[in-house]
Amino acid sequence: MIKKILVSQPQPTSPKSPYFDIAARYNVEVVFHPFIKVEGLSAKEFRQQHINISDYTAIVFTSRHAVDHFFNLCKELRVSIPEDLKYFCITETVALYIQKYVQYRKRKVFFGATGKINDVLPAMVKHKTEKYLIPLSDVHNDEICKMMESKSLNHTECVMYRTVSNDFAKDEAFDYDMLVFFSPSGITSLQKNFPDFEQKEMAIATLGPTTAKAAREANLRVDVEAPSPQFPSITAAIEDYIKKVNG
Repeated sequence: MIKKILVSQPQPTSPKSPYFDIAARYNVEVVFHPFIKVEGLSAKEFRQQHINISDYTAIVFTSRHAVDHFFNLCKELRVSIPEDLKYFCITETVALYIQKYVQYRKRKVFFGATGKINDVLPAMVKHKTEKYLIPLSDVHNDEICKMMESKSLNHTECVMYRTVSNDFAKDEAFDYDMLVFFSPSGITSLQKNFPDFEQKEMAIATLGPTTAKAAREANLRVDVEAPSPQFPSITAAIEDYIKKVNG
């Protein structure tokens, strides 16, 4: 019987979230608590990378986290942002998010349409003389680096933020019937918070093949897996499971 679900994501800002529909339709309690959170490096930590932000003429943003932590570090380091600095963003959403920090002219902001970095690469190639700085998380792959190297673009990667475990309070009740995970980091955080965790009858739902793989490698039973041909979204898969289990 599913009565209480822990969703390891921040609570949706929209009242139209499918999670709220599930809660109302099946009389279940849905609690939102991310297992992981993103935090920025301090100015002292960033200085250890020996990177001078002012040396660069273009910034590559792969996420809104990158935008936040770049501008926050610039403020902390008292780096003034030149008006002619160019921004190359993975999506239009990330490009528009820059306006939270600076007013920009359209000609200085470039973005792709597909959400993949290779979609914005042609725009970078057109600006081959720029010195590119790429703010990243402490956990990242070499995809961007390899692409830029293949086009002989002058670039430097730097770590500006990291993913850490979002710990639970010691006296916090962990009385859930289902846990919903969205990344392998969430599984790692579960193990860190609850080293003696026993799944027993608790259901586990995962989004994405890497999350499911991490759960199974942690000797957890995956009861709900999405996306699948039948259920493209995690909420649809969860709803189907609740129907079957709760009758």
